[in-house]
Amino acid sequence: MEARNQLYTSETQKQIGELNRLGWYHSLELPDGQVIQGLQTIEQLRKRIAQFPIPQDLRGKRVLDIGAWDGWFSFEMERRGAQVMAIDSAEHTQFRVARELLGSKVEYRIGDICRLNSKDLGRFDIVLFFGVLYHLKHPMLALENVCDLATEMACVESFVSDDGTNLSANPVMEFYETTELRGQFDNWVGPNTPCLLAFCRSAGFVRVELQSVMSCRAHVSCFRQWLPRPNLQAAPYVTCVENSVSLDHTFSQLTDDYVSMWFKSDQQDLTVDDVFPEIGPYASRPVVVHATGGDGWHANFKLPIGLDPGWYDVRLQVRDSAFSNTVRIGIDIPESERRKGGSVSLDAPTIRLVTDGRSWERYKVNVGMDSCVSLWAAGLPVDCDRRDVRVRLNGTDMPAVFVSAPDAEGATQVNALLPCRMSPGRASITLVHGELESLPVEVELV
Repeated sequence: MEARNQLYTSETQKQIGELNRLGWYHSLELPDGQVIQGLQTIEQLRKRIAQFPIPQDLRGKRVLDIGAWDGWFSFEMERRGAQVMAIDSAEHTQFRVARELLGSKVEYRIGDICRLNSKDLGRFDIVLFFGVLYHLKHPMLALENVCDLATEMACVESFVSDDGTNLSANPVMEFYETTELRGQFDNWVGPNTPCLLAFCRSAGFVRVELQSVMSCRAHVSCFRQWLPRPNLQAAPYVTCVENSVSLDHTFSQLTDDYVSMWFKSDQQDLTVDDVFPEIGPYASRPVVVHATGGDGWHANFKLPIGLDPGWYDVRLQVRDSAFSNTVRIGIDIPESERRKGGSVSLDAPTIRLVTDGRSWERYKVNVGMDSCVSLWAAGLPVDCDRRDVRVRLNGTDMPAVFVSAPDAEGATQVNALLPCRMSPGRASITLVHGELESLPVEVELV
């Protein structure tokens, strides 16, 4: 380690001297063909950006360049047709000079990525995060903010402490209190390549692909969505969704929430690599998948970062299956909004009776383990399928686990499971069939 650091310090001193002589870190090619020579040549910069699957045509896309420095990557994204914002932690005069020389319209902001998020900057199709991570005391916080800002892909380039050839190694990270890394006081962390990949997954990216490791710099492409999958096998069926910590229906972007989903599938030996949850526009990689007996399964995954307050559909695939039924959950919804029913039409079902699904007590439902609610409703089709029916409690869906045939009076029984730790009190229940929602009925949770 000491020899390596001495070598790095020597190399760094040479680079600092050359940078001071040139005044520019990035080389820049001007419209008249002249080149401003920087420490990084045009060829080196093109090689760095070529490590990532960024389209040549970026018209209609928004791109954020974090840690823009002199701005070559920002201007390259603009050249490809993107609307670009560049941010840096401190003002760089060279960036403003380059923008003027190039006639660029790139927006320039000063800010700390550990203290900025989509509320400050908006969201971007692609985020560039080159040569920044190891300069930060809080690398995971920064990566979560990067995930929040990116709607499609983030391109992460970082110093790593290995050569990237052993991806099965334990994820480890060195911490540099002073100038241990290359003699620079602003180098704080040195993850190995497995650690960097684990960081990106834990921050909320569902597909994390190592592109290359060159001269102790890893290039990682991080995506917010799954690749399209064939729908060849029978769809799983979601039976319950809840907050994995509070065990109720509350979800928030203000906390590090995880989602528990129980589902049924005939497929065997499922792992975290076989289960593909989605919430609204974003996917989430499971951290736990295990069998619960018979055809039952449980998956636990991070609530995707970047979801604004509102209602979102949750669904999943397993291996090459069709998509499951959808379940609606609310994120950062005020309690006053949760109890409102949806729009009602003449074709909507009508709730005749609500009972506890085990004690059959009317309009009172016991909460806790194995909590179940039963509804009797008119207006459902004779051949109603449970996939088309949801019991909606305070705005959040509980999938039907049982739907009977209509009785002699035309009433259909619908059973649904409640999360384990619902708070006692008054609650509003509706029945949803397809896009139709019944009038709400008040029940007491006890």
